[in-house]
Parts: sequence; C-alpha cells; structure tokens
Amino acid sequence: MRILFVGDDVVFPADLVELVGDMGEDWDVHRCPDGGSAMAHVDRGRGRRGPGAAGAAGHAAGHPDSAKVRTLRPSTSRMAVIENSATPPARIIGLAHRFLPAPVAPELLLESIGSLEELRELVDNPQLRDGIGRVEQLPSPPQLYLRLMHALENDEDTSAADIAALVAADPAIAAKVLQLCNSAFFSSGRTVTDLRAAVTRLGIATLRDLVLASEVFALPAPAGVDRAALQQRALVASRLAKRMLPESSAELGATAALLADIGLLLPGVRDEREPAAAGDARPGHTEAGAYLLGLWGLPMPIIEAVAFHRTPSRSSSRSFWVTGATHVAMALASGEEPDLEYLQRCNVLPRLEEWRAQADLLLDSAAVGA
Repeated sequence: MRILFVGDDVVFPADLVELVGDMGEDWDVHRCPDGGSAMAHVDRGRGRRGPGAAGAAGHAAGHPDSAKVRTLRPSTSRMAVIENSATPPARIIGLAHRFLPAPVAPELLLESIGSLEELRELVDNPQLRDGIGRVEQLPSPPQLYLRLMHALENDEDTSAADIAALVAADPAIAAKVLQLCNSAFFSSGRTVTDLRAAVTRLGIATLRDLVLASEVFALPAPAGVDRAALQQRALVASRLAKRMLPESSAELGATAALLADIGLLLPGVRDEREPAAAGDARPGHTEAGAYLLGLWGLPMPIIEAVAFHRTPSRSSSRSFWVTGATHVAMALASGEEPDLEYLQRCNVLPRLEEWRAQADLLLDSAAVGA
C-alpha cells in the first residue's frame, strides 16, 4: 500500500512519517510539502498501485489540486488533518473520507491507516473502490453521532444533560429523534417531551443510535428506495441484534444492524435482495455500504458485519458474533429465512425460534407506530 503525506514538518514531523514507514512491511511512504508537489508525485505514479491513504493539513486539503486526486486516483482513501475544529470545514468535506485532529497522535494515525488496509483486504473490489471514489456527493460522516461518541469515549462523567445539549445543538436532528422517541416502537405509550427525558428513559446507547438513524436516513436516496421502510427495518433489526449478543458486544451488533443496508442509499449499486441480472456489473449494496462505513472510520466488526450480513459464511469470524447477529436480525426484520446451515455450524440454531418470536413482537410494535 502506498501512503502519501501532504503537509509540512509542522503537520507531519519527519519522525512521524518515518514511524509510519517502519510499521508496515509493504507500506511505501512518501511526503510532499504541498498540493502541487503532491499532484506531481501522483501523476508520476500513474500505472502503479495508487496510494492507500492520503494525509493533508486543513489548509492544504482545500487546495484545488486535492480535488484532482479524486479524479486521477478515485480509489485513493483521503484523510485530512483538521486544526482547532470539532467539525471539518465545509470546503473539504467533499474531498476527504476521514478527518483526524491536529496535532496527529501517532497511535491514532497508525490505527486509521491500518484500518484502511484491513478494509481494502475485506472489500477487495477495484471496481467498487473506483465507483465509490467517483461519487461526487459521497455522504459525509454523521457528525452529531461522531461527536456523541467522542464525548462518551473521552469523558466518563458525561451526563444526560450533556448528551441532550449536544443533540439539541442540531434542531433538525433533535426533532427527528423526538419523533422516533414518541413512536409506539419506543415510547410504549409514554410521551417524551424533551431530549433529557429521552436520554433518561431510553438510555444513552439507544438515543445515540436514534441520532445515527436520524442522520443516516435523512440522506438523499436513489429513485425507488423507500427510506421510511428502510429506517423501520433497520430499527427493528438493531433492537433485535442487541438482544442476541452479550453485553460486551451488544452495542456493536445494534449499530451494525442499524447500518446494514446503508449501501442502498448510494447511487449506482445493486440491491442484493433481488436476483442479479445477467451482465449487471454494479457493486452489491452490502460491500458498498461496508466500504463507505470504513471510509467514515467505524469499527471493523461493524464494517465486516455490514459486508457479510447476507452471506455470513464469508466472514473471517467462525463464531456467532456481530456478523451472525446482524445476519439473523436483518433476515427476520425483512421476513426472510436466515442461513440455517450457518446457524447450525455456529451452534445457535436452537435459539432461532426465540429470536423469531422477539422479531414478531418488535415488528408488531413498529407497525402500530407507523
């Protein structure tokens, strides 16, 4: 994998670049001081395997040459370093797939590059990478969800009031979250009048997933895609997957199931629930969705579950974990039959009828709230 850093010594110190070069045996690392020299480097490298990740300072990422990388190297994963900003500037949101805070912590940079390499191995489809890379309006990462995750991960004392204040800062998302909270699916007949009450009654984890659902399913959808139905199925599957897993991985399962069909919101993908037509070369929605989530920087277990939730036997995990729970939850929420052979191999087939009963109850609640 080729890695190109774009920025001066202040943004990317020599010892940091050297450290990255020493960490991967097959990582070909270079650094260019600015966008112009970076484009010259990229142009010289045409015909060879493109960079696996591109780093840039906030001011450099806005350079017009940065947009050329998307055209010349659409499969390049583009990371941007943002200085003193909780939210990436609007001018570079469309140019970068992932954003890192300045100064860059070596462990965070290595983790981000490593996860991109894992993603390429997981979704090793050059046509898919090129197709996703050429999407002009690739959905931006869900910023409010990421801010909530950051607050929860970095401050154990984050309160219900703190969470409510974060959500309230985005009135449009706040309104959608309250609407979902007051559906029969979540409220059980009890009215939720404010965000703090929602946090207290539903719990931080559930509210966080409602924020994620509100952001993701507000994205523009291709013609023929029913976003409301997609969201309802995702919410049912999310709650069901959470119940299938132990507490240590329940939240991973809930989020993976919530996002399992996100690829259907991308243009130019094939709905894998329908039989593939002869000669249809479009990428499937599961791998397309997994690739997008990888660019957003979500955890690898979620990415793998999204990629393989329709074909769980392809997963690298041989135990019934996040991928298995997402597979069963999405199948039952969609009225489909799970892969019985896979469940038998994972020694969980006897639990299927219990899960089916739980799915029926959740589907009934969703129908009442529709």
